[in-house]
Amino acid sequence: MKQKNDQIHTTKLLTYILIGLIAVLGLVCLYYGSSFAPGSRRSDDNASLLDGSDPVFGRFSRHRDVVDLLEEQRYYPEAPRTIPICDIKYSELIPCLDRNLIYQLKLKPNLSVMEHYERHCPPPERRYNCLIPPPKGYKISIRWPASRDEVWKANIPHTHLAEEKSDQHWMIVDGQQIKFPGGGTHFHDGADKYIVGLAQMLKFPGDKLNNGGHIRNVLDVGCGVASFGAYLLPLDIIAMSLAPNDVHENQIQFALERGIPSTLGVLGTKRLPYPSRSFELAHCSRCRIDWLQRDGILLLELDRLLRPGGYFAYSSPEAYEQDPENRKIWNAMYGLLKRMCWKVAAKRGQTVIWSKPLSNSCYLKRDPGTRPPLCNSGDDPDASWNVSMKACITPYSAKMHKERWSGLLPWPQRLTAPPPRLEEIGVNAEEFHEDTRIWHSRVIGYWKQMKSVIEKNSFRNIMDMNSNLGGFAAALKDKDVWVMNVASVKMSARLKIIYDRGLIGTVHDWCEAFSTYPRTYDFLHAWAVFSEIEERGCSAEDLLIEMDRILRPGGFVIIRDKNSVINHIQKFIPALRWDGWLSEVEPGTDALSVVEERVLIAQKKLWSDDGFMTM
Repeated sequence: MKQKNDQIHTTKLLTYILIGLIAVLGLVCLYYGSSFAPGSRRSDDNASLLDGSDPVFGRFSRHRDVVDLLEEQRYYPEAPRTIPICDIKYSELIPCLDRNLIYQLKLKPNLSVMEHYERHCPPPERRYNCLIPPPKGYKISIRWPASRDEVWKANIPHTHLAEEKSDQHWMIVDGQQIKFPGGGTHFHDGADKYIVGLAQMLKFPGDKLNNGGHIRNVLDVGCGVASFGAYLLPLDIIAMSLAPNDVHENQIQFALERGIPSTLGVLGTKRLPYPSRSFELAHCSRCRIDWLQRDGILLLELDRLLRPGGYFAYSSPEAYEQDPENRKIWNAMYGLLKRMCWKVAAKRGQTVIWSKPLSNSCYLKRDPGTRPPLCNSGDDPDASWNVSMKACITPYSAKMHKERWSGLLPWPQRLTAPPPRLEEIGVNAEEFHEDTRIWHSRVIGYWKQMKSVIEKNSFRNIMDMNSNLGGFAAALKDKDVWVMNVASVKMSARLKIIYDRGLIGTVHDWCEAFSTYPRTYDFLHAWAVFSEIEERGCSAEDLLIEMDRILRPGGFVIIRDKNSVINHIQKFIPALRWDGWLSEVEPGTDALSVVEERVLIAQKKLWSDDGFMTM
């Protein structure tokens, strides 16, 4: 009898197990089926993109498998239903350039060398895990090209620069707008005339500073509100306009609101986050920099960044005033630059233009012990993330082309031509062209997907958060936009290719906040960025909140990543208020895909500090 009861018990147990397995299988099938369901408010154009004919989005990919599910459970906690809104006093917060943090952490930066303007990021326990609100009265930004000359005062409610620089025509308050007549500290009559003057000094054809496309990348140090860079754009010259978050507190914020390529940065103790030989021209107009300090270390940083034969245009009283103090500074600066093998290319009125040597020959002829010395052979001139400046001259490598501009073609040919430095990163010309082709196809797909919700001038300031070889930015060449190409620290060697293509960018670690004001970019493109920070144990939620800080209301994000990442990020969309418009599709793989990737496109809503939507 006992044996029979045991058999009955066993039979019931097996039955219950079988029923449980059937139930689990049904749930899994339901879960798989959901991957084919339309995304929230998916655009009406998706069907045409998913018929297998599109080169980017192709057909739906395989079902999500158990590996995806386990990966989500392992790496991704549940997303919050809401994310709190920060106090309105933080509407202009830049977490890693927050001087209040310096005081709170009791840091002791050396003020004489501008350490207080360099990056100091909060530890994880002190991060602001809240959404940065716009200032009261914020409006959707004026679109380019009108924005070059006027912005909404409510968006950057600071008028002290207009008052302080009223005699220099930096900016003028006009009702609800702030207008920019194009003046500057050293070019009161307008940046356009000043730029023509520089071209005439160098005897460039047609008085065009681009010199037939040979001058493309410019570094403007102490740029003010970036009017110099703004008036270079019609010449097909792109400037990295650079200034610190100093007493002229909002100058870069104004520049970015205008739609002019610019960034926060300072010549302090760290190298600027750009590779060597990136710029054809450096410019300083009354930038108030002591170039002679610390054995000329700041001039040596410019030397690292300039290409062979590159120019340094310097407009300052030391170049023309005859009083004893200015003459003393000029003589010391002239002597230093002569020892660095720079030559005066032109000098007229209030401006002098130096040129950098084309080869190592001058360095080798210097007397023994001449200062500044040459850098050690083991120094990597392209290493720039959190690397201290060095008071030495970076000589040219034996392999480098000893000709002007490192052997690059003029713009725009250089955008699509394989640059000579490709071999330094182990990429051949065929791989370069393949990367360019694939990104061209991918970008076409993006624009098709968004065509129902964007207009011709919807975007101006764009950031590619993982730029690789610059293919994404190159694919946008026919659109009136500029792209900040960001290279991760791990891939920073590739940033030199970005510059050699005539584009601009920076090195950054996405486990930290970016050095920009809130609401400064219209469009963020994140390809495999979340996968990369996941591998390093950094927080996806922190990065999403940082992206929201950077993104303008009404702006778009495109996140291209593996299945588990996209599934996790989708859960944050409502809390981030990124559901102004949503589209989610599953592309087929291509030659750049390490794993199967999906694409999520979202639009940020405009909301006020009380959390209510205003658009």
